[in-house]
Amino acid sequence: MYALAAVGVASTQDAMVKFLSSDFSISQAVFFRGVVALAILSPWMIFRRLEIMPANLGLVLLRGFILCGAYFCFVLSIAALPIATSVSIYFTMPFFVAALAGWSLGERVRAYRWIAITAGFSGVLIMVRPGSETFEPAALLALMSALGYAVGQLFSRHVSQSTSPVVITNWQSVIYTVVALLIGFISPLFADQIGDSKVLGFLLRPWIWPDMTQMVLLVLTGVFAAFGSLFFVQAYRHAEANYVAPFEYTSLLWAVASGLLFFGDFPDKFTWAGAAVVVGAGVWMLWRDSRQYKIPE
Repeated sequence: MYALAAVGVASTQDAMVKFLSSDFSISQAVFFRGVVALAILSPWMIFRRLEIMPANLGLVLLRGFILCGAYFCFVLSIAALPIATSVSIYFTMPFFVAALAGWSLGERVRAYRWIAITAGFSGVLIMVRPGSETFEPAALLALMSALGYAVGQLFSRHVSQSTSPVVITNWQSVIYTVVALLIGFISPLFADQIGDSKVLGFLLRPWIWPDMTQMVLLVLTGVFAAFGSLFFVQAYRHAEANYVAPFEYTSLLWAVASGLLFFGDFPDKFTWAGAAVVVGAGVWMLWRDSRQYKIPE
């Protein structure tokens, strides 16, 4: 249930960010995300008398920077691609988790998982069609995001055993805020490089003063980020990474719905075909995993 709730919250936030990407810079959007999340989580930490400086602070910070980079890659990709396309490519994340879990968590990577991993990446090739005239380089950002999130979620398994999810998420929000400020200061120096690129526009555009609607959306991204991160940490805290990750496929339903309703985006036949291969491989991997692990209550 934690994973499903996290996906719903994160998918809604993705739609908000894509809407904001035409006028705002990613650094401004992420700055609001971080500040609002800190405003929610810091009082919670004080109320519960949680330790602000965890013993494994180094791992917490490393996880935060990895997830921060992954998040930047993903939201930059949705500025140029339909949300459903970015999400479908991001679906390779569970395969990265499955491939990396063997050496990082000591979980055995069985043969059927390697088959699913191979099929999943074949589906991505169908979607992005490298070398074709329609290839969009932003698709590589979505793939990099999947790898980053996979590594970050594997770290969640380690750090959440000894540190409260609220503390982990609070430090993650600190990192997002600091990184966003740094990019916000540096990006104006390269504003003349934007051209017609939606990705560079979202990355390098100068900050502006939001109107009331935009302000509400910026604040909500922080609210959703705070609770979404908590749900993800809890999910990976209570179950093996290989079991939890495939549940994130439900985000495709959210992505198609929001893309169609708010942006007029509808996946083309290659995206549908590739997504079907990726999701099919993931569902099959989940089904096989369910025979190996007891489903958490």
